[in-house]
Amino acid sequence: MDGRWDGRRAAVRTTIDELVTSGREAGVQVAAYLDGEPIVQEQAGLADPATGRPMTADTPIHAVSTGKGLTATVVHVLAERGLLDYDLRIADVWPEFARRGKDGITLRHALTHTAGLPALPADTTPEDFTDWDRMCAVIADAEPLWAPGARLAYHAWTFGWIVGEVVRRVTGRPISQVLAEEVAGPLGVAGELFLGVPEADLPRLARLEDAGLTAMIAYASAHLPNFDAVAPPGVRPDATIGSRPDVLRADVPAVGTMSARAVARMYAALLGPVDGVRLISPERLEEVSAVAVRAEDWVFGQEVTFGLGYAVDGDGSFGTAGSGGSLAFAYPALGLTVAAVRNRLGAGDGDPMEGLRTLVRDAVVAGSA
Repeated sequence: MDGRWDGRRAAVRTTIDELVTSGREAGVQVAAYLDGEPIVQEQAGLADPATGRPMTADTPIHAVSTGKGLTATVVHVLAERGLLDYDLRIADVWPEFARRGKDGITLRHALTHTAGLPALPADTTPEDFTDWDRMCAVIADAEPLWAPGARLAYHAWTFGWIVGEVVRRVTGRPISQVLAEEVAGPLGVAGELFLGVPEADLPRLARLEDAGLTAMIAYASAHLPNFDAVAPPGVRPDATIGSRPDVLRADVPAVGTMSARAVARMYAALLGPVDGVRLISPERLEEVSAVAVRAEDWVFGQEVTFGLGYAVDGDGSFGTAGSGGSLAFAYPALGLTVAAVRNRLGAGDGDPMEGLRTLVRDAVVAGSA
């Protein structure tokens, strides 16, 4: 890697070492690309504290909703090839979806969390998540809470089946396979970027620990009236469900499993070529990363901003973050991508992964000034 970034890599390394040695983190990975080249790749701590297995650069970590960025990227790669259009009526490729007045919902609505289908049945179980056809039938039979586009509501789980079934209907392949063949494979990170995780790769995954996320979810359940509608008690996005081998093996494309270097590389290939691989055109990049909707979210009661499948932040970045603290974002104006993932899922801890993102971003800004 470029020697000009040695000092900043040392600062990242010192920061994550302190996080681990202080006990705030078990294992951490941080990676960044600038203009298609890696400038940061650091890791510290343990992938599995129970066995002492170290965290390595290629250790996949279940990063919860950071996986939505993988799912959105698959859509844009297919759109680039003319296989999908954002204004596609979902019922045109998935006829059963039209039931209960859903015939006007488009792929764009799904990507921007404005489809009106954020809720799951209250008795949904992790076992249900392992049955793709069952979950798609639940979605197809659901009645929208409002007209498409009328409100923004974070589709915490349903995002994955709505978008994923569109991909399956169009390509004939599960979305995890499309990700592997059309994104991860060409980028050389097939063993580090997953929706459904192959059985053979499960032993390589980092072991998740809870460090406040469960308590935060319980608080949200008690104080946010719509929270349990989108994340019923049996399927809360925490370390418990994220550690189940059956759920990890299944396609649940609202969540994903990845290394920091793999997801940073994926976002870099959205911005431009990475070792000759560019996932989408500059024109499509501008479209998918632009603000598509800004509104108060029905679930959390706060204003949020989305592009097409990604959150759009005020610092000019787009990407996704997951419950417990992992994140991956791209800065088109800087040519920069940053990912920080961890296996101790925290909340109310000062958001150290966001601190790492800011550390790298500010260094690039200072270097280009």
